[in-house]
Amino acid sequence: MTTEERSIQRDRMRFIRNSLSATLCYFGILFDVFYFVNLYQSDVGTYYYQIFIGASIIYNLLFLLIVFLASEGVKNYMKNYSYLLIAIGVMQVVRIFYIPSRAHAATTMVNGVETPVMGNGQFYTQVVFLVLSAACLLVSAAVNLYKCRELAEHQKTLDAQKA
Repeated sequence: MTTEERSIQRDRMRFIRNSLSATLCYFGILFDVFYFVNLYQSDVGTYYYQIFIGASIIYNLLFLLIVFLASEGVKNYMKNYSYLLIAIGVMQVVRIFYIPSRAHAATTMVNGVETPVMGNGQFYTQVVFLVLSAACLLVSAAVNLYKCRELAEHQKTLDAQKA
């Protein structure tokens, strides 16, 4: 790519939204919804009728709202939303060790029979959904940080040409 082509590509960033980062945020939300549905459709005894499930539901609602807000921010090349996405992406990985890991290791009584709360298939499915969600958010943040830096450098070049 020549210098002129690179300059044109950077200049276009001033007028075109960062759709890649926003789309990755939407995929992060989608994988979280898959996790959410997969978890809450299972009903094994009374294991899930506890306060931590209520907290998980509230976290999921906040996750959806915050990531959607961040998707609008990264669409407009706002750097601070990248840091928010990094934090939320890390939290998605941490969530693996909260409900899925605990439920996978737990058993409960159903009709007098000791039953695992979460089987291997569901556990691995939930881990995959959370890891994919986290990966989408982290890649979205990285892409936005890169593009923000490129746009800032281009803006400095334009400002220097005006002076």
